[in-house]
Amino acid sequence: MRIRDHRADDEPEISLVPLIDVILVMIIFFVVTATFDARSVIQLELPRATGEQIEATQPLVVLVNAEGRYFVDDREVLRNDVDSLKATIAEVAGTERERPVMLRADARTPYQAVVTVYDALGQLGFRRIMPATASPETDGAAQDLTQ
Repeated sequence: MRIRDHRADDEPEISLVPLIDVILVMIIFFVVTATFDARSVIQLELPRATGEQIEATQPLVVLVNAEGRYFVDDREVLRNDVDSLKATIAEVAGTERERPVMLRADARTPYQAVVTVYDALGQLGFRRIMPATASPETDGAAQDLTQ
């Protein structure tokens, strides 16, 4: 009678499915984190003008970057049409239409993007709109405007 040895059949194996799941979760985490980091700093080059700086009480800040994308305070407008911009401005500002608005547009911004901001603000009833400019003493370098 022959007795069979079953120890040779028990070979260890490594399951790769949990390892792949962990790696995919880590990749998603790093992609999402990198996206937030890229949006935390907006570089603008302001047009130049001479004159006095006006101090306003907490103005509503509308940013337009060089690509023509809009940001209202710290919120990005997802589409570039007037209705989306109006909805975001109304959401951020609430019913306060006497609040001053600081328009910060990059010097390389397409003019149509600036006109769209003025159009949206006018349709919503904002009348105190101040364009932000850089003083002539600055060297024209891009400024970090996420304060």
